Amino acid sequence: MAQLQDDGQYVADEYMAVDFEDDADDQLQAARDRNSLDSDSDDEIDVMSKVSDTTAAQARRGKDIQGIPWDRLQFTREKYRETRLQQYKNYVNLLPPIDELEKECKVVEKEKEFYHFRHNTRSVKSTIVHFQLRNLVWATSKHDVYLMHSYSVMHWSPLTRKGTEVLNVAGPVVPALEGQRTPWPSQHGLGRVQISTMCVKRNLLVAGGFQGEMVCKNLDRPGVSYCAKITHDDNAITNAIDIYDNCSGAVRLMSSNNDSVVRVFDCNNFSVLSRYYFPWAVNHTSVSPDSKTVIVVGDNAEGLLADSQSGKVIATLRGHLDYSFASAWHPDGRVFATGNQDTTCRLWDNRYLGSSFAVLKGRIGAIRSIRFTADGRFMVMAEPADFVHVFDTKQDYSHCQEIDLFGEVAGVSFSPDSESLFVGVADRTYGSLLEFNRGHANTYLDCII
Repeated sequence: MAQLQDDGQYVADEYMAVDFEDDADDQLQAARDRNSLDSDSDDEIDVMSKVSDTTAAQARRGKDIQGIPWDRLQFTREKYRETRLQQYKNYVNLLPPIDELEKECKVVEKEKEFYHFRHNTRSVKSTIVHFQLRNLVWATSKHDVYLMHSYSVMHWSPLTRKGTEVLNVAGPVVPALEGQRTPWPSQHGLGRVQISTMCVKRNLLVAGGFQGEMVCKNLDRPGVSYCAKITHDDNAITNAIDIYDNCSGAVRLMSSNNDSVVRVFDCNNFSVLSRYYFPWAVNHTSVSPDSKTVIVVGDNAEGLLADSQSGKVIATLRGHLDYSFASAWHPDGRVFATGNQDTTCRLWDNRYLGSSFAVLKGRIGAIRSIRFTADGRFMVMAEPADFVHVFDTKQDYSHCQEIDLFGEVAGVSFSPDSESLFVGVADRTYGSLLEFNRGHANTYLDCII
């Protein structure tokens, strides 16, 4: 991934920020300000935030799902989309020959709607701190969503429509038990942590930091359970976290770091059980459903499939043209996916690893986040900005729902019951959390939704 300078900023001269254009952004902000002036000045803040939300009923009546007032602007949504498609610049490391890649990509029908828009809230807003890392939204149920905002991890309840801070790493960060023993800063504590990635599973929240930090919190206990710098390498970003059950059923934690090391932790005492060394920075790992193998992708056009117990490489994944930042397993344990800066997602069958069996193309940028539903029916892949794609796996990935929005995509997550899809949008003006509900045609669920 992009290297960090001493001041903690990434070196990416060719990277173009994708916030709204200055003129467009000024108009959008002015329209929002007018909305505020038009409303009752005595309304409380929570009421104002609800007014700025968008419901499914409002969307059906024509309101933009993000609340963007296109009728007050000097350009239409269609014109602005056309401009974005023309001007967006995807960040690459290896300058891949995209024209040749197009020939490999699967022809996909994009007019489907598997998940229906339900609600958009601006009461909680996703933020990102590194343009290549976008795993910052996690749903542990359709009523519990976790997202990163500045130096906090927030919990959002779609049921009560309330956001609550569950973790603050503005510093100092000290484990709860150690903080009870002494009020003074501990050598095992941390200062301010810039959250680069996170994962929430098995009632455990883990956040990774820009300086190789890792902060763990059990959601059923107060305070921080564990925090430490897990690497002291000069370029030590924690790029990804995976929480999983090993073959014996014990909960394990796997971290992927820019120091080219994958570490496996015991989630009971957070001791390091294994270290696996690779020849390049590891940007993402995903452990298979049977816990026997792990996908390893990073600063190399080739990915790897490795033994999760020993770290030994089983196979090399060839086909991508740039660095990869995303991976995910289908629940059947046979199919898996990798996402790359060459703007594609490749699908693999672990029985035939000579080549990928399908290549799915994004619209404008790298594929930086991939998720499958727990029932295996759908796969979502997210670009850095503006586009999220939901594929029907039962239709050979040839049918897709394209969610078209404006802003950086901080992360995507299905609920464990596969009924909800959440999309975090990071934008100075229209940052929000979008919620979509799965459609059920001709089923008894239609009677009760």
